[in-house]
Amino acid sequence: MTISTGVSQPLRVCVFCGSSSRVDVRYRDAATAFGRLIAGRGAELVYGGGRVGLMGLVADAALEGGARVTGIIPRFLMDLEVGHGAVSELVVTDSMHDRKAEMYERADGFVVLPGGLGTLDETLEVLTWSQLKLTAKPIVLVDVDGFWQPLLALIDHTIRTGFTRPENRALFQVVDTVDEVFDALAAFRTDPSVDVSKKWL
Repeated sequence: MTISTGVSQPLRVCVFCGSSSRVDVRYRDAATAFGRLIAGRGAELVYGGGRVGLMGLVADAALEGGARVTGIIPRFLMDLEVGHGAVSELVVTDSMHDRKAEMYERADGFVVLPGGLGTLDETLEVLTWSQLKLTAKPIVLVDVDGFWQPLLALIDHTIRTGFTRPENRALFQVVDTVDEVFDALAAFRTDPSVDVSKKWL
C-alpha cells in the first residue's frame, strides 16, 4: 500500500529541522526550496511552529506558495516569543512530548532536514516508534551535502555491533536533495504487521 496523495486529503508532510539561523546557506536554501516544493505539490506542512532558523524558512516559503501550514509548539517556547504568528494554525502544547505526539498524529510522513539536538531527538524517536511497529509512516532524511552521514555511520555501527537489527536500516530512506523527497514518500510501502489503530502516545 502506498501513501495517499489524493485530492480529497492533501498529503500532510511533517518536517523536522533546525531552529538556528547561524548555519550554512546550503541548508537555508534547502529549507526554502522544500517549503516551495510543498506548496507546489499541493501538500500541507506540519512542523514545530517556530519562526526562526530553517523552521521559519520552510514555513515562510510554504505559506508564500499558498500551502496550509500547521505549527505545533510547546507553551514555554511561545513564552519566549519564537512562535510563528502567520501560520494557518498554531497549536500550543503543554510539553515537548505532547508536541511530538501532536505532530505525529497530524502527519502522513516525516521529512528530516539538517538540524541540531532537537531534530535528532524528533528523528530518533519516530524511528524508534517505527522499529517497535507502533507506526507505519514514511521517514525521509534529506542528506544535504552529506549532512547526515555521521548519523548514518552511527546507525550502521549499532547494526554491526548487534544493537540494531539489520532490517531496521530500511525504516527510513535517504535522499540527496529536496527534489527527491516526494518520490521517496510515494515509494513507501506500509508494513502490514503494524496495527495503526493502536493508541500508544
